[in-house]
Amino acid sequence: MSDEETKENSTSPTEAIETAGPHVAAPHVVEHLELGFWRKYVFSTDHKMIGIQYGITGLLFLLFGFSLMLLMRWQLAYPGEAIPFLGELFGPDRMPEGIMLPEFYNQLGAMHGTIMVFLGVVPLAVGAFGNYILPLQIGAIDMAFPKLNMASYWAYFLGGVTMLTSFFVPGGAANSGWTSYAPLAVIATMGQTLWLFGMVFLITSSLLGSINFIVTTIQLRAHGLSFMRLPFFVWAQLVTAFLLLLAFPPLEAAGILQLMDRLAGTSFFLPSGLVVSGVPLEVSGGGSPLLWQHLFWFLAHPEVYVLILPAMGIVAEIIANNTRKTLWGYKSMVYALIFLGFMSFIVWAHHMFLTGMGTTISAFFQTTTMIISIPSIVILTALFLSLWGGSIRFTTPMLFALAFLPMFGIGGLTGLPLGLAPPDIHLHDTYYVIGHFHYIVAPGTLLALFAGIYYWYPKVTGRKLNDTLGKIHFWGSFIFLNGVFMPMFIQGLAGVSRRLYDGGAIYAHAQGVLHLNEFISVSAWLLGLAQIPFIINFFMSMRKGKKVSDNHWEATTLEWAATTSPPLAHGNFATVPEVHRGPYEYSLPGHKKDYTPQNERVEV
Repeated sequence: MSDEETKENSTSPTEAIETAGPHVAAPHVVEHLELGFWRKYVFSTDHKMIGIQYGITGLLFLLFGFSLMLLMRWQLAYPGEAIPFLGELFGPDRMPEGIMLPEFYNQLGAMHGTIMVFLGVVPLAVGAFGNYILPLQIGAIDMAFPKLNMASYWAYFLGGVTMLTSFFVPGGAANSGWTSYAPLAVIATMGQTLWLFGMVFLITSSLLGSINFIVTTIQLRAHGLSFMRLPFFVWAQLVTAFLLLLAFPPLEAAGILQLMDRLAGTSFFLPSGLVVSGVPLEVSGGGSPLLWQHLFWFLAHPEVYVLILPAMGIVAEIIANNTRKTLWGYKSMVYALIFLGFMSFIVWAHHMFLTGMGTTISAFFQTTTMIISIPSIVILTALFLSLWGGSIRFTTPMLFALAFLPMFGIGGLTGLPLGLAPPDIHLHDTYYVIGHFHYIVAPGTLLALFAGIYYWYPKVTGRKLNDTLGKIHFWGSFIFLNGVFMPMFIQGLAGVSRRLYDGGAIYAHAQGVLHLNEFISVSAWLLGLAQIPFIINFFMSMRKGKKVSDNHWEATTLEWAATTSPPLAHGNFATVPEVHRGPYEYSLPGHKKDYTPQNERVEV
């Protein structure tokens, strides 16, 4: 655009707001301020660059956390055998002669869970996709608080780095599980302290981000974009933001209290008369380990929906686009989403049936757990019904989105026995639990996140990922993910406990299912190899990928229909979009095209 055109098309912010009306994003105001490298790529306040920062960082953390699991799977498949080539790398205090010590196995388990959930999936699902896509989908020029947005990313980054440095301190990383249960976590090594400091940074990051998402969605919508015209992805991010805002403060408070127990001699979570290695612990006592569990799970169960709701939003966008029809039951899906968010706050103690809470409270949490399955089924059923009668395009993102549906279904169905106290007595803390929640967040959420990467990659780069490599990646991931987690249900039903250094080899009741450990481990290593086509594709396509049009998928939502690919550097839109209809008007009778973008008047 020439300088003359720029002056002619630009407006003042005041004029823009007056023209657009209340609760509306101001149009793009062109500024000829050339930012330096640090302001443009590192300490950026542009929501798109921050979304990319979250995405790249989250993917790197996912790769690292996945690598920790691959090490654990060797120990479980071949307990007591040396891991080739890695003995010298980790040193004799962790792997003498290449044989993994139990203490190091516990560190890997704790850090794997923490990294995958708090440093990988949530930052990718909310920080990356939410930051980049949500302002574009609602017609906003940026997030409501750009500097707060930047602070959110850097708090996340510092939290991740703090946690990773714990591998290098005496005693190694945190080793009390990703739940950091007291009193074990209070008397653990120095790595647990760094884990807690890291969690404080991560929680602060999420709180800053959630405030930004809520204000942006409510205040910066384009003219005509009522709440029932929002894309389902935006609804998912909005409800997720409320979950983060309301559920994380109790855990942040709990983390600070546990830090005080470790560093200041308090005993919020330390009971009286605690004996450690045969020596009474010199603390005042009177604390409650159960208090930590309540505070932790009050966050950690809404956290499950923080993982899954953005995934549902991504899948809904892709299914609507690739079936060329509107989402079935859009309003029912929105109401189910809101109800799901509300109910997620009153089911947390189904993780604690074995703590002796009493039959009355157990009955309450069993009931709420069964109720919360209903909105999930409503959303899943609506997505299945959206496929009926559609002219389905089996694109790479659609393959990942379709695979999400049965995988999430398996994860949900296998959770029902765990939500009832009688079967949970047998299944609690077994491999069945690992299989259940991994079907939610691995074959479930991760497949949806990959679907989103393949779907919005052309929007971010202006180029398309290679379909052949994408389909190799899909089939490899889909097959081997099931190879990893499906056998865990069998092991769990046999009563094999999780977090066992030898995979259950010392227990008689586990002997019949021990052979599955090797099958699971081989599947995990093959799953790692299946990610190589994705990594090659991701970086190769940035330069050599096929260039695509601004609306490559012929979509109806604003991020495709109202701006360029990639979007304009500052402000997103050359002119502020105005919304005339709902988000998924595909294949309408009498229309010239099989899609009608939200910002276009009807062409009949």
